[in-house]
Amino acid sequence: MNRRLTTRGKERRRQLLEFATQRFADNGYHPTSVAEIVQGLGVGKGVFYWYFDSKEQLFIEILREAQQDLRRTQQQAIEGEDDPIARIELGIRSTMLWSAEHENYYKLTQFAITEERFLPSLRKGQEVAIKDVMRHVQDGIDRGLIRDTSADYIAQGILGLSTQLVRVFIHEKHRSPDEVADEAIALILDGIHTGDRSAAAPI
Repeated sequence: MNRRLTTRGKERRRQLLEFATQRFADNGYHPTSVAEIVQGLGVGKGVFYWYFDSKEQLFIEILREAQQDLRRTQQQAIEGEDDPIARIELGIRSTMLWSAEHENYYKLTQFAITEERFLPSLRKGQEVAIKDVMRHVQDGIDRGLIRDTSADYIAQGILGLSTQLVRVFIHEKHRSPDEVADEAIALILDGIHTGDRSAAAPI
C-alpha cells in the first residue's frame, strides 16, 4: 500500500513498525495480533489498516526497512574510501556493529527463514547485498589487490562467513562486535587478497 504521508503520518507509521518489531521479537509473529499492536499503541484498527494491508505486509515492511537501514549504514561507513580492500573492511565492521545493535531484527530473520511467504523478501535483500559486495570485490580484482577469481564466489563467501559469525558470536555468544569484526576481516582478507597493497593507487 503506497500513500502520500504527512510528517505526522510518517511518525505514526514509524511507531507502528517499531512497536510491532518489539512485540514480534518478544512474543513471536503468530501469537502477536493486529489487535494487540493497536491496543499497545492506543489506536484503532482503522489506523493500522491505513498504513498496512495486513500483519503479513507489516512484517515484510519491517524486514525491508531493516535491510535498507543496514545498507545505508554500510554506505555511510565506506563513503569517500577509494581502496576496495578498505571498503570491504569498513563494510564488515559496520555490519557487525549494526547487527549487535539490532538484536530484534536477528530474531525476526531467524523466524522469517522458516516461513515460505517471507523468503522472497529476505532473498531480495541478500541479492542487493551480494551485488554491493561484488562491486568492491571486482574493483579489487581489477586493481590486482584481490586474487583473480569469480567476484560472485568471493562476495557470497564474505556474506556467508559474516552472517555465520554474526549469528554465533554476536547473537549467541554475545561477543564484542569489534572482536568479531577483527576475526572476520582476518579470515576474509587472508583468503582473498594478493598481498600487493601498493596496487591500491587509482587506475
